[in-house]
Amino acid sequence: MPVTVTEKWESRETTLGEESSVDLLYTIRGTDDDVAAGAALMAASPVLYGGLIRQGTHIERIAESAWEGSVRYGKLDPPDTGDSSFSFDTGGGTEHVTQALATVGTYAALGQSAPDFKGAIGVTPDSVAGVDITVPVYNFSETHYLDTATVTAAYKAALFALTGTVNNASFKGFAAGEVLFQGASGSLRSQDDWEISFKFAASPNVTGLVVGESPASTKKAGNTSGSATATKSMPSPRHSLNVRSPSMSSRSILSAISPDWESGHDR
Repeated sequence: MPVTVTEKWESRETTLGEESSVDLLYTIRGTDDDVAAGAALMAASPVLYGGLIRQGTHIERIAESAWEGSVRYGKLDPPDTGDSSFSFDTGGGTEHVTQALATVGTYAALGQSAPDFKGAIGVTPDSVAGVDITVPVYNFSETHYLDTATVTAAYKAALFALTGTVNNASFKGFAAGEVLFQGASGSLRSQDDWEISFKFAASPNVTGLVVGESPASTKKAGNTSGSATATKSMPSPRHSLNVRSPSMSSRSILSAISPDWESGHDR
């Protein structure tokens, strides 16, 4: 016998205000098992209703194979001070490349020699045009709820100064130079805490890059280099993320969100 869940006529009792709530009432038939009845109620009731989230369910037996069920909806509890949330995307970024990693082959008309452009791409009589390629870029953000004692004027000024910097040590599994701090945005949630989102972009460092006849070099992902002609579509960093501020008693500015920021001191 299939289990059926039917909403009752007197369902949807609603309370509006600071503690808004809605109760949906159901009749469950076709099982004498309380676990199956509860699972059927969960499957039949929506997770969200009228902008409120499902907070709990209740079942009560009314016959051999019949149950009454209720589902309570209420406001989502806001995060507590000290809580965090995370998001990411790997949509990729654009890189303008004017130098090949290697020359696979050269070809010329019969009786002529192909010119040696030293790995340059798209050479014209007066410039090197290059080409745009898609490269892996890992964008991620962290939202943290920090107490007002932490988010002082000096703290906000330090975040401003750190925007556009890269890590000078391993950070969240990425090597030095691979993570770019893109800045932070915050709002005062209450008298007790701030909601601050920190935005980052990570991209691999390039090693063994040869430009013309110059020796092989390493290019940090967040850097633009005059000798390495590949440039990322990200701001050029000015200094290291691991900067410490005397006004913060030499405490790493961003250590409130990650202990990885505790190491290093590089301007």
